[in-house]
Amino acid sequence: MGTLTKASKIQELENGSILSPKGFKAGGIHAGLRYSKKDVGMIVSEVPANSAAVYTLNHFQAAPILVTKESLSTTGQLRAVVVNSACANACTGERGLLDAYEMREIAARKIDVQPELVAVASTGVIGDFMKMDKIRQGITQLELGVLDEDAKDFQTAILTTDTCMKKCGFQARIDGEIVKMGGAAKGSGMIHPNMATMLGFITTDANIAPEFLQQALREVTNHTFNQITVDGDTSTNDMVLVMANGLAEHSSLTPDHPEWETFLQLLSHTCESLAKQIAKDGEGATKLVEVEVVGAVSEEDARGVAKQIVGSNLVKTAIYGADANWGRIISAIGKAEAKVDPAKVSISIGPIKMLENSNPSVFSEEEATAYLQQDFIKIHVDLHLGEGMGKAWGCDLSYDYVKINASYRT
Repeated sequence: MGTLTKASKIQELENGSILSPKGFKAGGIHAGLRYSKKDVGMIVSEVPANSAAVYTLNHFQAAPILVTKESLSTTGQLRAVVVNSACANACTGERGLLDAYEMREIAARKIDVQPELVAVASTGVIGDFMKMDKIRQGITQLELGVLDEDAKDFQTAILTTDTCMKKCGFQARIDGEIVKMGGAAKGSGMIHPNMATMLGFITTDANIAPEFLQQALREVTNHTFNQITVDGDTSTNDMVLVMANGLAEHSSLTPDHPEWETFLQLLSHTCESLAKQIAKDGEGATKLVEVEVVGAVSEEDARGVAKQIVGSNLVKTAIYGADANWGRIISAIGKAEAKVDPAKVSISIGPIKMLENSNPSVFSEEEATAYLQQDFIKIHVDLHLGEGMGKAWGCDLSYDYVKINASYRT
């Protein structure tokens, strides 16, 4: 499926958030896990929401992921998700698993539902045990609401080294009914999905069964969240979770529904927006980089080449230094597990052609440097082999990335 087609059907919501769809509440609180910032948050649906999730492929999946998988395997429905920052609760053994279950239990009691209707997510330092006394107090005292400020409280509670909130909201018409979707995410470093130190939470009032929601999420994740990279490391805690409570009251969505493609585009807009915000806010980043590859033999090949380029440290450092070194780009293409004809590759950086059918183009170094000094950089590659297209997003690699990660625990 192409990225963001039929765009006219999707409308971006001004100040859109996880509270844009009907029937959701949220909140965040400073429980004391961090020095001063909010660090515990919840999203709650007023009715059971059909839900789906995708998770990190890291072998060391954190305790909250195991608990959330168990919750979703029961009925495919959730009423809430509880999240903490500062501590990943990863590689913490039996104690960590018990702590994650207790988080689920406390949150379930707060809203008077069965524990299996609550998901759990954590982010922060790996290997530390949870400060459960502060978690208990934080969840108990957490206030939930429907205002923009409540959404902001949740959005800030999930952040770690992020410099800003990641949020969005979109809407479309399905069966004549307005369907809204909102998202919140965190992610700044250890970003290289499938997936990354990245948590994404999506709410919608769409009416869709869990199995079809899971199908849609997997498809969309492949060309959005799984196409971003900051530093090539995959975290223990990554998760994207979607809750669909059905309050828009259109007919149930399936792949045979005439508006199935509209729903996919709604989800795709939401996921791509969050993914790009994460890539732009990479630790120490100064520029968002988008790589578009066309002319591949398949979409999978195109996505693979795009991600290979945007993930190359040599490409990333050249972009940071505003150096139009297209040799680093073609070297990255050569590493990709994709079909490439070395005699047919074309490369452009922004509007400036660097290579045409593998022959170097004459270009102005001054013009190229000026373009690379912008905060959004686009690299276009044509493999001239087929119809496959794909995109990937990342950022430059700066001195500050080393500074941030050299002192992450302090």
